[in-house]
Amino acid sequence: MAYPFAARESAPAASLRSPVGHGCAPWAWRLRRAWDDLLRRVPCDCPLCGGAAAGHLLCGACRDEVSASRAAAAHCPVCALPLRLRGQPCPDCALLRPAFDRVIAAFDYATPGDQLIRHMKSRRRHAHARTLAGLLADAVLAAEPPLPRHTIMVPVPASLGALKRRGFNPAAEVARALARRLPYALRPELLRRTREGRRQARLPREQRLSSVEHLYTCPVPVPGASIAVVDDVLTTGSTLDSIARAFKAAGAASVTGLVVARTPYTDSRPKR
Repeated sequence: MAYPFAARESAPAASLRSPVGHGCAPWAWRLRRAWDDLLRRVPCDCPLCGGAAAGHLLCGACRDEVSASRAAAAHCPVCALPLRLRGQPCPDCALLRPAFDRVIAAFDYATPGDQLIRHMKSRRRHAHARTLAGLLADAVLAAEPPLPRHTIMVPVPASLGALKRRGFNPAAEVARALARRLPYALRPELLRRTREGRRQARLPREQRLSSVEHLYTCPVPVPGASIAVVDDVLTTGSTLDSIARAFKAAGAASVTGLVVARTPYTDSRPKR
C-alpha cells in the first residue's frame, strides 16, 4: 500500500528490483559518521533538564539516569522484557518462541526517558529522534553478540492514520538518525504494510496479537539477510513478531528488534 504522506520513508520503486545490499559503501559510512561527529559538537540544551549538552544529546547526568533502567535490572534474553531473574526467558517467550531472534533496547519505558518519546510523538519534537538514536546506537554497539556486519536496518512503517495525525513516522526518524551512527545499510523499502490495520493503542493484548497477523510483507527476496527492525517502543512484541515472520518468509536468516524503549509487563503500560 502506498502512502502519499510517507515520502521520506520510501525509496524509489526501482530499488525494489535491485539485490539486497550487504552494508553501506565505506565512503558513505565515513561521510555519514563525519557529519554526525560534527553535529555532536554543536552546543545545545539537554532535552530533559535544560542543562549544558551538545548535538541534541543528553547531558551526562540525564544520560546515566535514562540508561540506568537497563543496567540495573534483568531482562528477557529474547524480547528484552524487564524481569526479576537473570538469564531466563520471560513466560511468553518460554511458552511460545517469537519469530524474531532477539531485541536490543536502549532503556525501559519509564521516567525520565519516556518523556523524550512522548514529546517526539505528541509535540513533534523531531530533534528528539537524534537523542533517542544516540542512546540506541550505544546499546547496539555494546550488545553481545554483536550484529553481523552486513545487517540491514528497516524501520517499522507507520499507518496512514498515524501519519495523518503526526505528519511523520517516529520509527523512520529514529532509523535515519541511527544510520549516521552505525555502519549498516538502511533499506525502508524492504517492508510494507498490506492494509491500514486497526489502531493498536485501543486494543487489548489478545486483539493486538491477531490484528497484526499478515499485516506486513517484504516485497523482494532477502536470502540469508540479517535484518534489524527499528521502532520506538516495544510493548507486546506482536508487531515485531509479525514483521519477523514476513522477513523470514522472504528468506531472512535472522531478525533483531532495535527499539528505543521496552515497556514493563503491566496492564497500565502504554500501548504501541
